[in-house]
Amino acid sequence: MRGVIMRGAGNPVVEELPDPILEDPKDAIISIVAACICGSDLWPYRGHEEAENLRMGHEYVGRVEEVGAEVKDVRPGDYVVGSFVISDGTCEICRAGYHSRCRNGSFVHGGIGVQATKARIPFADGTLVALPGKPSEELIPSLLAASDVLGTGWFAAESAGAAPGATIAVVGDGAVGLMAVLAAKSMGAERIIVSSWHPQRQRMAREFGATDIIEERGEEAAERVRKMTDMLGAHGTVEAVGTQESLMQAIRSTRPGGSVGFVGVSHGQEIPGGELFFSLLHLHGGPAPVRRYLPDLIAKIYAGEIDPGRVFDREISLDNIAEGYRAMDNREAIKVLVRP
Repeated sequence: MRGVIMRGAGNPVVEELPDPILEDPKDAIISIVAACICGSDLWPYRGHEEAENLRMGHEYVGRVEEVGAEVKDVRPGDYVVGSFVISDGTCEICRAGYHSRCRNGSFVHGGIGVQATKARIPFADGTLVALPGKPSEELIPSLLAASDVLGTGWFAAESAGAAPGATIAVVGDGAVGLMAVLAAKSMGAERIIVSSWHPQRQRMAREFGATDIIEERGEEAAERVRKMTDMLGAHGTVEAVGTQESLMQAIRSTRPGGSVGFVGVSHGQEIPGGELFFSLLHLHGGPAPVRRYLPDLIAKIYAGEIDPGRVFDREISLDNIAEGYRAMDNREAIKVLVRP
């Protein structure tokens, strides 16, 4: 098989690797139909996280090739979508709906990696969801989005309190932020204010349901949101970046008693205790429990209710992975689909 290994910052390399084998009776071996590059993959690429010898990629649509003796829910020949976190589906945390913190869980990124031709998926029944047959080419981008960014955006919008009549602000115009716009719109939000200064992303945000675009950032953006809402602030705000500035922008954009859904991978974030105390905010977020949402999101995609696949604005082959990372790092692409 071939797979992408990050050999130091800025150096994603396609290498020949040993074929995966069943190591546990709960495993499945899948062939990768489509994968992609995530904004979070840019943290090691830029050297902000450990970047030596990482198997890259955590979003995937695949075809099951082989399963262990204890796998019951997926069979060889099934097409599947899997979460970016391995989860057993049976522990008390999974049963509560928080599969991304499964007691026996692990991240696909780093140890498994699905920017590859094949992968071994532990706890197949708790991680994978079988599709109703072979998906059409037109559906693959949307199903791939469900593996992470759609589910993450959905969790973020839900955590921010998106509901009929609500005003939701979104901090971050990457793929997750855009999926949060789609989710908030699907949940009935009346007004969706997106912070973006990139014309292409502004257009896509409006396509997904944004009603207002602001180009300010940080405290200026929060002040703008407050002025747009009779100095109250949004009912809820999505934080989809992960920096100190973005978190404080989200908190300060939200009215007392409102909610912040934070899903940007945290880097150096701290919340002043006094400000948090007097904000009366509800804070909920972290790595999204995508497996909780997958069956419903897949059903919505097949029913044509949502079309998240539009977030992919570039497609490459696995052999051109370095170009895909470069394009996303330079903000020339929102999200890059990778074909093995």
